[in-house]
Amino acid sequence: METKQYKYELRLYVAGKTAKSQTALANLNRYCEEYLQGEYKIEVIDLLVKPQLAEGDQIFAVPTLVRKVPEPIRKIIGDLSDEEKVLVGLNIRPVNMKL
Repeated sequence: METKQYKYELRLYVAGKTAKSQTALANLNRYCEEYLQGEYKIEVIDLLVKPQLAEGDQIFAVPTLVRKVPEPIRKIIGDLSDEEKVLVGLNIRPVNMKL
């Protein structure tokens, strides 16, 4: 069985269903649907359920978004409400590109 290779593999670390965590997930889903259109995979990791997973990606604050693929690994901390910061941080579009 073949597994699909995604251009973007993203992990969103959260701590429960807080407003900030929910906002981060909603923002991430919106950006991915708009700019990556099926070329992405999102894994949500709740550190209240699996706190041991924080160590692997060196997570010190939540919510934190980690771009695993493509390399290099990139991290963005916060609720992901600043669209330009997220898109530039994930290298989805160049700096100063107009929408």
